[in-house]
Amino acid sequence: MKTQVAIIGSGPSGLLLGHLLRAAGIDCVIVERQSADYVLGRIRAGVLETVTTDLMERLGIDAGLKACGLLEEGFNLADGERLIRIEITRLTGKHVVVYGQTEVTRDLMDAAAERGLEVVYEAKDVGLHDLESDLPSLSYVKNGVEHRIHADFIAGCDGFHGPSRRAIPAARVREFEREYPFGWLGILADVPPCHPELIYANGERGFALASMRSATRSRYYIQVPLSETLEDWPEARLWDELAQRFDPISKHGVTRGPALEMSIAPLRSYVFETMRYGRLFLAGDAAHIVPPTGAKGLNLAASDVAYLSDALIAHYRSGDDSALAGYETKALARIWKAERFSWYLTKLMHRFPEDGSFEHRMQRAELDYVASSEAMQRAIAENYVGLPL
Repeated sequence: MKTQVAIIGSGPSGLLLGHLLRAAGIDCVIVERQSADYVLGRIRAGVLETVTTDLMERLGIDAGLKACGLLEEGFNLADGERLIRIEITRLTGKHVVVYGQTEVTRDLMDAAAERGLEVVYEAKDVGLHDLESDLPSLSYVKNGVEHRIHADFIAGCDGFHGPSRRAIPAARVREFEREYPFGWLGILADVPPCHPELIYANGERGFALASMRSATRSRYYIQVPLSETLEDWPEARLWDELAQRFDPISKHGVTRGPALEMSIAPLRSYVFETMRYGRLFLAGDAAHIVPPTGAKGLNLAASDVAYLSDALIAHYRSGDDSALAGYETKALARIWKAERFSWYLTKLMHRFPEDGSFEHRMQRAELDYVASSEAMQRAIAENYVGLPL
């Protein structure tokens, strides 16, 4: 099989890239090692920057977003029982939209056939070949039969554990990582949110987040040591903990209900700066991971895809390869700023096991400064809604 662009991974970044290329008349095919149901079953973030919603609107795949997305004009940092509201719309003229990544993925999947975007699911043993040649290829096995796709370019949108990044020789690799000494225990439930806007809380018992996926579905997280497991946290214990943290500061208090999903996710900051190797380009989680504190993961993937799709379209329309040559530099400039903001919020709002009374006082002093300084609030708001492309 021959195509112009072969895309590995059918998460939001791969699907967005495929739609943008097909909308420009460029042939492409997506190869995904999991089933469609598995991809939709991954519970992920749900705070969308303008860069992401603009891409969905540009593609005409924003009906669900407009019907069900929650427009948010602010969010809150909590210091004990004090709420510090960051008025993002007043400070920046922009807003964010709460709309789950699962819903974004479903919308992109549902629109694929009409746009002529082919997705091969359950493609096993994906391999990348001849990446420094003019005709790279990828191979995969489906139903016991090996297939090969020859392409002009390959886009690795296959996440942190995919094969694309591993196909780059070690001598060419530039990577940076910070692992955090805790994880997020999360619960998703069909209960109304405790507050109209997100609350990021820093209390004596550690970090907690009250968020939502809709007006009737809530997502909560608390900081837990990496040594703890789901068996340590029956639902009743977690709801008790959430009520203790959010009932004093939220508008409605925590409503309890059966868990739709519970999980513990470790936190890391990671950047793989080698985003281009020959005819292979990386985008999304294949190249970077951010702690979820800043709500940047999906949005960074969207900005990568915006840059990469524009570069590929310029190549095919006019033979201009300057954007392809500059893709890595341009993407990394935005990635590192988002990494900085996510790292900053993580340091500000979490209790690190190695920290003592001095570090806790520094967190309190920083939050006091945020509460009293509109300039500081504006800086946080500008980063939260997303820096310009």
